[in-house]
Amino acid sequence: MKKIKYCIVYFLISFFLGCNSSKNPNWIYMFDGKTTEGWRGYNNKKISEKWKVIDGNLTFDTKLKLEEDWDGGNDIIYYKEEFENFELYLEWKLPKGGNSGIFYHVQEGYNAPHMISPEYQILDDDGWEEINNTKLMNWQKAGANYGMHEPNNSKKLNPYDQWNNSRIIYKNKNVEHWLNGKLILSFKEDSEEWNNLKNSDVFEDKPDYGKFKKGYIALQDHDSPIWFRNIKIKKL
Repeated sequence: MKKIKYCIVYFLISFFLGCNSSKNPNWIYMFDGKTTEGWRGYNNKKISEKWKVIDGNLTFDTKLKLEEDWDGGNDIIYYKEEFENFELYLEWKLPKGGNSGIFYHVQEGYNAPHMISPEYQILDDDGWEEINNTKLMNWQKAGANYGMHEPNNSKKLNPYDQWNNSRIIYKNKNVEHWLNGKLILSFKEDSEEWNNLKNSDVFEDKPDYGKFKKGYIALQDHDSPIWFRNIKIKKL
């Protein structure tokens, strides 16, 4: 009987500890699942109408094309607070051939965040190649540090229309990209390797790329829908 009582007590303690830790106080929840509060358009005072909350997801809706010659990349949004060292976690889903990205250390005043900020690439690799009949470079594929670092062989990308989760850890210029629980690349900003990669043709018109070590987290629109959820960050 004593053994049973101890088991029950242990179970109850574990249960309540689990409940209390479900929302880690160190995490900042950047999306409440109901509104776009806290987000605004890049170089803009408000968020584009094409970003909305649908079924609890922060969604870029390509069905709402307000401009006659609409194209993606003009409605990038960012969260209101700046971060230096951080761990970012979010979940995302794309349609076939979908394309998006996560920028960090973003500052306003440039034509677009990619002029200055590293990008964690979000892409349906196989679908994009099929639709566009073009072979991608590895530094263009999902999980890459776009234009710079390629994912390793541990990468496992879920098919389109299924959820993936991504994690970016940035601490004192050391960077890690995670995809679906796997560490797929790591690098150090301003290292010799990093500077050699920055000198490629991809960045010849971007002299300020990687200049800022503190800034905003931004999400990229493109010419396809994109869904985000469970967006959270903690300072390191």
